[in-house]
Amino acid sequence: MRECNTEKNMTHCNCSYGSCSRKGLCCDCLQYHRQKGQLPACYFPDDVEKTYDRSIDTFVRTYNERGRWW
Repeated sequence: MRECNTEKNMTHCNCSYGSCSRKGLCCDCLQYHRQKGQLPACYFPDDVEKTYDRSIDTFVRTYNERGRWW
């Protein structure tokens, strides 16, 4: 089993939630948001992520408006 490389993960983590205990722990983050019917912060551009609306509807709307690459 591979070790979690939180330092490397942090370079890609744009989660702005200050007290997030899953920051840099992608496996935990994915599981947490999946259970809530959401996507993690890294699926959203920074301005959308800061709204904390991690719904799939918001992702789809943003993707349709901005395309694949923000």
